[in-house]
Amino acid sequence: MAKNDPYAALRIKEFNIFLLVRFALVFGWSMQFVVIEWQVYSLTKDPLSLGIIGLCEFLPAFLLAPFAGHIVDKKEKRNLFTLCIALFSLISFGLFWLTSDQIEATWETNAILYGIYALVFFGGVLRAFFGPTIFSLIALLVPKKIYPNAATWSSSTWKGANVFGALVGGFLIAWIGVHYTLGIIFLLVMLALLLVFKITKKPVLNKGTNESVKESLRAGLRFVFNDKVILGALTLDMIAVLFGGAVAIFAVFAKDILDAGPKGFGLLNAALSSGSIITMLATTYIPITKNTGKKLLFSVFGFGACMIVFGASKLLWLSILALFFSGVFDGISMVVRQTILQLKTPDAMRGRVGAVNSMFVGSSNELGALESGIAARIFGAPLAVVLGGTVTLIVVGVIGLKNKPLRELDLQKDIDAHEDED
Repeated sequence: MAKNDPYAALRIKEFNIFLLVRFALVFGWSMQFVVIEWQVYSLTKDPLSLGIIGLCEFLPAFLLAPFAGHIVDKKEKRNLFTLCIALFSLISFGLFWLTSDQIEATWETNAILYGIYALVFFGGVLRAFFGPTIFSLIALLVPKKIYPNAATWSSSTWKGANVFGALVGGFLIAWIGVHYTLGIIFLLVMLALLLVFKITKKPVLNKGTNESVKESLRAGLRFVFNDKVILGALTLDMIAVLFGGAVAIFAVFAKDILDAGPKGFGLLNAALSSGSIITMLATTYIPITKNTGKKLLFSVFGFGACMIVFGASKLLWLSILALFFSGVFDGISMVVRQTILQLKTPDAMRGRVGAVNSMFVGSSNELGALESGIAARIFGAPLAVVLGGTVTLIVVGVIGLKNKPLRELDLQKDIDAHEDED
């Protein structure tokens, strides 16, 4: 296997299957997010309702994440992944049913709305387990020396699915409506469920079988908070998503500010992710492991600056361009963060560290949706996004000055050390 082989991870059959499963799931989940946001805003005309969706998913994902990490470290990963997908299929079918003509004709609007919120809450429970399970499973599919390559392809697949899921979701709403779009999502989840059985069961690497739940959770949190590089990287991404992101209120921009309709809504969602996927695919050929810390800080700063431009824009083409370049910067930070976590996390703690990552980053998407909804209602959507981007720039400056280990991080040294071990 060549040292700089950009396809190293793709030469492993089970990793390819994993990528197919992940693409189908994220494609479906991304479409589902777009459809739910559009449907709820259509029912309520209130940006705060979009924030409530974020809160419903954030609370269980955040509160259960440490416990989920403990469970993931103790359990066989393939079967746990399969169970998560099966339960996700129930959510997809439930949303499909709630948007049927029969339900809309016989149920009150509030009843449908509360039903959607309940299913989103259940999805938050699953999100607590999905993140650490996927993070742990990747490390069992590829050798350690190609973790960076595997992390890049996995992140690229995730972003690519977001690109097409958001884009297709927006167009399908216009072409076939919300109900049938959700039916397609259900079929995608069932496809993922069939494919996952082609991955064999994996060994459980956590030998601390006598640890109590409390001891296990404490060990995972202690590891993350004692490592300034990991903590700094997670904090940067969390702040960028929490304050700098505006995905949850794209429907407000598409309908009320840019007058772009559902197709424009899909384009806004896709623009952000398309920049990321292009960047991440480029990093398979042009590694970004040299001077990693400085590149991470620069990328998050660039993301915040682009979101300020998006918030101030009144033109659809400028908004799409700003989101595209924010995606470029986001792609760099995502690859760097995933590589840091994969290389610096012990095998026995991957579930718990993945859970903490979900608390910092995954859950901040939902909490960020709540923040965006509240801020949009108070300040208006454009000013809310501009203020969030400004906060991101300030935090990057503070962390860059205060966190020397992160600022001077060079991942290439760690990668070379693992190659020497092999």
